[in-house]
Amino acid sequence: MRVTAEVDGDRLARVELCRGSGNAIDLQMARSLLDAARECERAGVRAVLLTGRGRSFCVGGDLKEFARLSGARLAEHLTAVTDALHGALRVFAGLDAPLVVAAQGAVAGAGLGLLAAADVALAATDVTCTAAYTAIGYTPDAGVSWSLPRLVGPRQALDLLLTNRRVGAAEALRMGLVSRVVEPERLDEEALRTAEALARGATAAYGATRRLVGQSLSARLEDHLDVEARRLADAAVSGEGREGVAAFLAGRRPVFAGPGSAGVPELDAAPSEPG
Repeated sequence: MRVTAEVDGDRLARVELCRGSGNAIDLQMARSLLDAARECERAGVRAVLLTGRGRSFCVGGDLKEFARLSGARLAEHLTAVTDALHGALRVFAGLDAPLVVAAQGAVAGAGLGLLAAADVALAATDVTCTAAYTAIGYTPDAGVSWSLPRLVGPRQALDLLLTNRRVGAAEALRMGLVSRVVEPERLDEEALRTAEALARGATAAYGATRRLVGQSLSARLEDHLDVEARRLADAAVSGEGREGVAAFLAGRRPVFAGPGSAGVPELDAAPSEPG
């Protein structure tokens, strides 16, 4: 199996790339990742932790597989790979659940796209990121040409995409390509701690926030302010919003059980001010 997916009792999904040899993405692996993403969707998960087994997170596409084909067969094969890979990215992006990615070692090509898709991206200090596409005469996939300009700016994105220079963890952090850098021995612990905390959070609010941020770069300020106001009003009257305010005023931790769950108290009236 090239990708494993497990959902625990708190609806935290742990998805792992486990192909070996740098977790290079072949057609079967791309389809397995899509299956894992769909399982997360079916299970109504509250957070997703994506990791890669071994020395490297993901080195991109399996060039040995691609080299065995040519002409129309290669074009059809690459279309099938990207259809599955992009399908997985679309499913992850459409979830309310935040996506946490923890990367170590080499991150290249489509692996860079998976890292850039994260809401929270953790990198071990041994990470090296490179686009790698144009070095072999290819062009980007896995959303790289969309996500990189948004994370690091168009000029930096073109520098990475055209020169294929390697970026270490410290520079990736400065550029905004990753959220945090941790020592390799702490990567798994820190990533799991982050994902578990998000899985206990306000899932519907997370989803709305993900979409607000995603839409912000293509929206006019006037329109976006209106959307923000509507989303805030929706959140305030939801079970999550009511529980969050009640918990704050009572000086306790909120208990969020996910959108639409009976575990989130639906209060009959807004909590009154103490005293």
